[in-house]
Amino acid sequence: MEYTIGELAQKMNISTPTLRYYEDQGLLRHIKRLPNGRRVYTQKDVVMLNTIECLKKAGMSLQDISQYIDWCEEGFPSVYKRYELFVRKQEEIEQQIADLQKILATLRWKRNFYQKALESGELTICDADREKIAEAIIDDAL
Repeated sequence: MEYTIGELAQKMNISTPTLRYYEDQGLLRHIKRLPNGRRVYTQKDVVMLNTIECLKKAGMSLQDISQYIDWCEEGFPSVYKRYELFVRKQEEIEQQIADLQKILATLRWKRNFYQKALESGELTICDADREKIAEAIIDDAL
């Protein structure tokens, strides 16, 4: 299946200027053009665009994404480099998720604490509670 720039932008939730920018920056390469100059995107382009967006959201710079695309064009000799890149990115994202889980646990605890205070009409916490909370924080159990 093939897509116009507008169709692809809508389906991928990306602006048409972003698609043009990616092409100008050499991230989307070898885009097919009709005789009238209009871009036509193929399934291969859709997969590459998805990868570009994934790597961008994973915190990679456009320059590093361009390096990845260069490696893709090299073929098999660069497979190990690409593999290492995705191993590193996966480890980074897993650590970010773990960090966000800790943040979420604290937010949930605080929200529940204040909800109980609103329901009871008083704000109370005893030293024993603080001790348990501190231990949970230190032990990464919260």
